This record gives sequence, C-alpha cells and structure tokens, in this order.
Amino acid sequence: MGRLVWASPALPGAVHDVSAARKVGLIDALTSAGVKTFADKGYQGAGGTIRTPFKRHRHRPWLSRGQRDVNRAHARIRAIGERAVATLKGWKVLTRLRCCPHRATALVQAILVLQLVEEGRYSG
Repeated sequence: MGRLVWASPALPGAVHDVSAARKVGLIDALTSAGVKTFADKGYQGAGGTIRTPFKRHRHRPWLSRGQRDVNRAHARIRAIGERAVATLKGWKVLTRLRCCPHRATALVQAILVLQLVEEGRYSG
C-alpha cells in the first residue's frame, strides 16, 4: 500500500514538476540513496534513479509491444505511489486551500504527521 512519507515545501504553481524536484534536491537525494523511483512521462530526462515510461514520438507513431508491456508494468508500480497521493487528497481541508505557499507547506506537513500518528508509525 502506498503511503505519504515526505512533503516538500510549496512552490508556485507555474513550476514544472521536474524543476521543483530538482530545486528541492529530491532527485539527487533519491539517487544518492539508491532509491529507484517510478515517475510519469513528465519526468523524462530527470536522470538519476528516476524511471519513466516510454513515450510515443512524432516520428514513431506506435510503441513496440515490448515498450507497451514495460509501460503497463510501470503503471502497476506507480499505482502504489498514487495511493499515497489519494490519501493526501482525502484530507478535505486541502480542497479549498487559499493561502500563501508557506502556510500550505506547514499544513501539509502537519497532515503528514497526523496521518503517521493515525497509522501508528510516527516516531517523532
């Protein structure tokens, strides 16, 4: 089962996911720890231990059968992480959040602690 383990500081909404991951040092941290990470197609070119599915290109309209099989396996693995995101979205207070990013960061981190306490995994 996927679970939320870390929340980065909030960044402006216009910041692309890969740029945000680089800015907070997430890609370097995962790579130095040897954590293989399965991301969506938006993370192509991120490098390190970030794995992305095959992407169809303009000059290659179809993926091979092997590439489609790899993408299906990749999606099954990513589904576990998506459950962690669903857990965060389950906290209704975030659905109408209209405040500065610093307050949003503190709120998300507090939710993470509450989630860990509820699951009996908080050690702080």
